[in-house]
Amino acid sequence: MASCLAVLAAAVVIGVRALGQEPTVTLLANWTADDESHFRKAVIEPFERKYHIHVDYQGSNAESQVLGADVEAGTPPDVVVLTGPGELAEYARQKHLVPLEGLVRGADFGTSWATPLADGHVYWFPLKADVKSIVWYPADVGEEQRRQAVEQPARWCVGMGSGATSGWPGTDWIEDILLQQSGPRVYEEWARGDLPWRSPQVRKAWTTWRDLVGADGDPGLVRRALKTPYGEASRPVAASPRGCTLEHQASFIRSKPPWKRVDGRYEPSARLLFGAPANQAWEVSGDLVALLHSTPQAERLIRYLASADAQRAWSVAESGFSVHTGAQPAPGSISPWQRSLAAVLLDKGAVHCFDASDAMPPSVRDAFAEATIEFLADSRHLDALLRSLDTLSDTPGLTWVPSVCDPRP
Repeated sequence: MASCLAVLAAAVVIGVRALGQEPTVTLLANWTADDESHFRKAVIEPFERKYHIHVDYQGSNAESQVLGADVEAGTPPDVVVLTGPGELAEYARQKHLVPLEGLVRGADFGTSWATPLADGHVYWFPLKADVKSIVWYPADVGEEQRRQAVEQPARWCVGMGSGATSGWPGTDWIEDILLQQSGPRVYEEWARGDLPWRSPQVRKAWTTWRDLVGADGDPGLVRRALKTPYGEASRPVAASPRGCTLEHQASFIRSKPPWKRVDGRYEPSARLLFGAPANQAWEVSGDLVALLHSTPQAERLIRYLASADAQRAWSVAESGFSVHTGAQPAPGSISPWQRSLAAVLLDKGAVHCFDASDAMPPSVRDAFAEATIEFLADSRHLDALLRSLDTLSDTPGLTWVPSVCDPRP
């Protein structure tokens, strides 16, 4: 299916460019359905009206496969939005990306988000960002109830399904646990390939996750987690009787109907899971914009997406957060929970570490996601899984992002 989509996309790109009837820029991203609709209304349509440039948008749940096929066919989109700096770093190494100096002000985002690679160039910037080191709970669940629920695997809302990228919710768990247990220095060493998967710190993160979600306990819980798409994991939280109470998930999950119905609140995972201070380190993620084919209209779109106006449009509609220093919504335009999470992303006294699997080379990222599914199904395979990940990570020629965490304040 991905191959068919890629062929269709290539034909569209060639056809649009050949027509020459109006300035057009091609854009590939992973937003579909409601997310695509909002992106069009909040970001694309204002751009088209202002600059009279048509945006030929393609949204795909198999974005990585589509982009790879397009690049191989020599018909890449002009602009792409990806969640993985690791994937983008590999395209930059292969000379498929255009440096963004002169188009984007690095000072608007900071080096942690617009990361220079070994050649000194910046090839991406975040269109929106999310916080991952958090646990959601219904507003009517008190502190003591939350503390008790942490120790009960059945109280966790867990869903591992995500089509071709199934397993990534498990990687989020392990990454965040490692960050909170061992700190940013260890986390960064691991994320850039310098700390073995079989190290005591990484192994402990896996076994902690196992114990929290009951991977070696109730087979029914495991089956539920493996069969449930991540977007549906929170449905039981709004059921009667309530089926689960806590969800370790990124800030974007708050827009799902169940959390809206129960007035979802959040607690920092460091505090809830480990009783640690909440402002030490946060795992974050982002949707990163890169330029593959430089045309005047593509450069105009890059400048627009990096502008405060375009960045602010996401936050106001509860679709994500911006780390653009000048794009924060006006007081009263967003809810209190949004404002507090926006403050987390801009807190200069905290350390923000990018999602480690997203920063890893694509082959390692994908193997990590698959390993979390295998581990959840049978935790006795941990040694073999970690050994396999170590072997893969040692493969010559892989491109690792040099840094994923803020410098210590």
